[in-house]
Amino acid sequence: MSGFRQVDERECGSAYLYRFVEATFEDPDGQRFVRQIVRSPGAVSAVPIVYAPDDTPRAEPRVVLIAQYRAPHDEVVIEIPAGVRDVDGEADDDNVRRELVEEVGLAPGNVELLTTIYPSAGMTDSTTTIFLATDCTPVERTPHGPEEAHADVFELPLGEAIEWVENGRIVDAKSVVGLLLAERRLRGGG
Repeated sequence: MSGFRQVDERECGSAYLYRFVEATFEDPDGQRFVRQIVRSPGAVSAVPIVYAPDDTPRAEPRVVLIAQYRAPHDEVVIEIPAGVRDVDGEADDDNVRRELVEEVGLAPGNVELLTTIYPSAGMTDSTTTIFLATDCTPVERTPHGPEEAHADVFELPLGEAIEWVENGRIVDAKSVVGLLLAERRLRGGG
């Protein structure tokens, strides 16, 4: 449909689960061009919703977030829990359940697909599948790596998290998309 096609690809290197490739493409006019691409298994993430123990069912939902150091930006970033697809054959909903336990110490009773996004379409084939996680039960957290071990896990009213998106305090792409879609879903708009 687009008239573009890939004609070749060679691996330039790899690290952990990522492959770095140089790929040759042909445009609709038959001209060839080269692009460097990071091949990735992708990731999953979730917007975990909880309620205060004394809240009535009509109370405002709260979202559990994680503030963790991110080396590429050399700063602490506020995010929804997420993790790479690093277990062969693991279904996305099982992966996100595992990540919620590891990162924020929650076992969700229900996970519901919100969307799948391309977090950086110009440089990687990575996708991030975003879920809404509800009926969450606190469990022991099992962080992996120094970033998770030193992260701050906290709750915030969902409405306030949306304000943080709007005022630029939450800038992580999966978190922005996930929070906006979760808020819309919970209020009955999608």
